[in-house]
Amino acid sequence: MARSSILPELYVVGAGPGDPELLTLKAHRILQTADVILYDNLANQELLALAPTACECIYVGKKPYGEYTPQETIHALILEKARSHGRVIRLKGGDPFIFGRGFEEMLFARSHGIAAHYVPGISSMQAVGFEDIPLTHRVVSEGFWVLTGTKKDGSLSADLRLAMQSNSTVVIYMGMKKLPEIVATYAEEGRGDTPAAVVMHASLPHRKVVRGAVADLPALVKAASITYPAIIFIGDVVGLG
Repeated sequence: MARSSILPELYVVGAGPGDPELLTLKAHRILQTADVILYDNLANQELLALAPTACECIYVGKKPYGEYTPQETIHALILEKARSHGRVIRLKGGDPFIFGRGFEEMLFARSHGIAAHYVPGISSMQAVGFEDIPLTHRVVSEGFWVLTGTKKDGSLSADLRLAMQSNSTVVIYMGMKKLPEIVATYAEEGRGDTPAAVVMHASLPHRKVVRGAVADLPALVKAASITYPAIIFIGDVVGLG
C-alpha cells in the first residue's frame, strides 16, 4: 500500500467472553478488514483466523499479577502501526469498556489525530448465565453492581460495602487476589452466608465453577484450582439454578 493512501484508524473491539461464536457480527466483519491486530490474553486466538493473510497480529497481553505489556508500549504500537499500516484492531476479551482500558486507548489515538471507534463485546460477566445464574431476577435481585476487586492503588474498592447493602447482585472483576479481604468484609457485616460463585474461563469447555456461601469461597477455589482470570458473583441469584 502506498504511504499516501494509508488511512490511520483504530477499532477497539470486544472479543466476548471466550467462545468465538459469541463474537458480534460487526466485530466479525471488522476483523476481516484488519491491517494489524493487537490482541490480549483474554481474546480467543481462534478469532485471529478471521484476519486477512497479510494482517500482522501482535500479542500485547496482561496476565494478572504476571507478565504484561506496559500500557505505554500498547499506545506506542497503536500510533506506529496505524500510521504505517492503516486499520489497527485492538482486540480485547469481554467488552473493552468494562475494566478494559479501551476508552483510554481511543482517547490516546484521537489525541494523535487517529480516528477511533468502539465495537462492543458480550461482557465476561454475562457468561455466568451459562451456569444458570442470572444477573437479575424478579424479587431476588433488583439490579447488579459491577466492581473492580483491585483499584489502581492496589486497594479493595470501598464501593463493596455500599453494594452489600443493596438488593442487587454483586459482580467483582479482578478480585481473586483480594478474595480473603472480600470474604472478611462480608463476615464483618454478618453476611458470610450469602450465596456466591466464582467462574473461571466462562463460556469455554475448560471453564471451572464453584458455588457456596461467601465464607466458604477461599476453600472452594483452592480445591478447584481456580485462579486468574475469574469473576466473583455474590447474591441470592446464585442459589436459583
